[in-house]
Amino acid sequence: MADYANESSGLTTSRPKSRSRKWMWIGIPVLIVIIVAPILGGVLGSRAHNKNKNTSSNAASSSPSGEAAASQAASIKEAVGLFPTATDSQYLLPIYPSTTNTAAFTTPTFHESSNSALAWPKDPFQPANPAPTSARSDRPRLIAPSYKWQALPQLIKNDPYLKFWNDTIFGNATEYYGLDPVKYFMDGSSGILDNAREIKMRIKAFAYVYRMTNDTKWVDRAFVELQNAAGNGTQSFGVDGQDKWNPTHFLDTAEFTAAFAIAYDWLYDAWTAEQRDQIMTSMKFYGLETGLNAFSNSSTGWWANNIEGNWNCVSNSGLTMGALAILGDDDSGLAEQILAKTIPNALENCIFAVSSDGTWAETANYWYFGTTGLAEMTASLMTATGSDYGLLSNNPNLNKTGLYHMYVTGPGSLFAYGDHGPNKFSTTANAILFWGDVFNRPEYVLFQRDQHDAPEPWSMFWYDPTVSGAFWDGMPLDHFFDNSTDQWGSMRSSWTDENALYVAMKAGTLQGHQTHNDLDDGDFVIDALGTRWAGELGSGDYNSPGYFSSDDQDSERWLYYRKRTEGQNTILVNKQNQIVTAQPTVKFDSSNTQQGSSTVFDVPSDSTAYFTADLTSAYGNVTSFKRGIRMLNGRKQVLLQDDIDSQGDIMWRMHTNATVQISGTSATLTIGDKKMQMTILNPPDGVTVTQGPAQRFDDDPPLPSGATDQPNPGVTVVMINLPAGQYSLQVLFNPQWDGMSASDFVTPPSVPIDNWSLTSHDSQ
Repeated sequence: MADYANESSGLTTSRPKSRSRKWMWIGIPVLIVIIVAPILGGVLGSRAHNKNKNTSSNAASSSPSGEAAASQAASIKEAVGLFPTATDSQYLLPIYPSTTNTAAFTTPTFHESSNSALAWPKDPFQPANPAPTSARSDRPRLIAPSYKWQALPQLIKNDPYLKFWNDTIFGNATEYYGLDPVKYFMDGSSGILDNAREIKMRIKAFAYVYRMTNDTKWVDRAFVELQNAAGNGTQSFGVDGQDKWNPTHFLDTAEFTAAFAIAYDWLYDAWTAEQRDQIMTSMKFYGLETGLNAFSNSSTGWWANNIEGNWNCVSNSGLTMGALAILGDDDSGLAEQILAKTIPNALENCIFAVSSDGTWAETANYWYFGTTGLAEMTASLMTATGSDYGLLSNNPNLNKTGLYHMYVTGPGSLFAYGDHGPNKFSTTANAILFWGDVFNRPEYVLFQRDQHDAPEPWSMFWYDPTVSGAFWDGMPLDHFFDNSTDQWGSMRSSWTDENALYVAMKAGTLQGHQTHNDLDDGDFVIDALGTRWAGELGSGDYNSPGYFSSDDQDSERWLYYRKRTEGQNTILVNKQNQIVTAQPTVKFDSSNTQQGSSTVFDVPSDSTAYFTADLTSAYGNVTSFKRGIRMLNGRKQVLLQDDIDSQGDIMWRMHTNATVQISGTSATLTIGDKKMQMTILNPPDGVTVTQGPAQRFDDDPPLPSGATDQPNPGVTVVMINLPAGQYSLQVLFNPQWDGMSASDFVTPPSVPIDNWSLTSHDSQ
């Protein structure tokens, strides 16, 4: 399997030529990046949601309301255009202008309107008693019903985002049109998932452009892709027989089924009767029949049994979309049987991958796969049959998952702990456009619409064009996620400054993440000055022996460097892995600083936040160990502190793309023309600072027979070494901000972590 870590984890494995940014975003198809990146740019900040659709916290008594407010918001949107001015070429995050716009950058709001030029009309399909097996009579029925297609051209004219996305989709479809059909590639244990998602991505684009133009060349090109995937093209595609879509790796089958469902439904009236029959026959034989069998076959349907993660969501979603697409056209009863399985199964499993604090149970990158599947399934049921059947309500915390994605995203990309998965292709973060609409969270919509992956067909129908404001207006800079499985904190100095200071740290259990986590309690990242200074290595090679064997202590997974404790930004004791049964406890607090409407935010001098974790249970040879991280000096500096009493040798580790120059108990990190100074405060006796490569120790347990470990070129590990003993190890990080002199930095007092408070490190 290809090494995708460079793009999703934050650490790169080669030096950039001229920029200071090093940690890159994962898995976006190259063609989309080429088209989108030069145009789309800055992110708006983000804020807590406004439940009153027609009100604004900034509105005076004379402000318009109702249709007048909607019209005014649309006029402002048209005048301003896209908020970002560019997309960062490495992190693929939006870049905002440094400006104040009190008309446009206001409280996130939806303005209800009956004006078809500004808002979606009401769906005429309103069944009194919705049932999964009773579908609307018109086509399409999946995600984008005909009434939305009819309204879309006028909405595009009046919304700069819809216009930009539409143009980008057309550009992408044109690129895909000229390519050969996707070539079959079996990627070991990862199957043909890349094939499935790339075909799904293409089908969405071809079908969209056809419906906007009525040019049948797009139908013809879509059919070529479908014929190829069904083994009826000019090139070989997989094995003969019912295993063509690789049901033993059922994600592949599910995504192929979804692709065929979209083609069947969105192009329904464009197909000949013979073509429709061929598409349905292939989808049933390779997809739906194997799917129905999976619910009683543990080798292909293990994901249906108590699996709260992306496998359950994606698998149930693909099957649901396929069943809904052919419902009423197929008289075998297969569609009805599928829906009787998928909906209750997703209600028992998929929706609970979102924990009580909104965090996705696997990793920040697997959030994309899981929430895309859940949103596609839910939206398809709603548009096709008129109900979500509890998918939106049975987990009362589902509406928080947009906040999780927003806070796990820093100016140096994701806090990408654990595995990041395969290429994303048809998978994006656009599910939060859907969540923003159905949960009345305009800040979700405003955040995502500026992202590089926003321009694709789902966005055209999940986006509510009545939205206005800036997501960052009133959005707290910090958020803490305290579910015991997750336990992590996010802190920043700005939502709209690409040079902002961003810190995130995690604790949480080391099991219960669908075997996608690392042994990484205490792991952290730091962004500042437009680059990531402490980052993640991401996935190992999924085809490595034993990589997914289990999350038990003796699992072969924990032999690979990127999964071992030594491969994380945390403490090692006697060079041993952490204990998988760890049960950390956390404490956190924040000054609750919120950004205002301007993209230029002056942080108050007393603004701060901290996150601490008792990690004693993660180590077998420590009496006590607590780690804390906090922002200092108006969020210009970072203190990382470890209060530890250990019976073994201690090694503090941090992975960086920087060039490291060590001087005694300090080090200067350099990336491009940017510098970060790190200094040990009150250095204990016997402490040393060293650097080395990001690779396994010579005396680590051997890898599984025949296995090799992935190299990590361009990554340096900064190490602080101490003999066994009791210490308070305090490391101060000082980004070398423009205009700050040495005297502007503070040296905080030494305070035991147990005594930390919002004011504990004020100047004394």
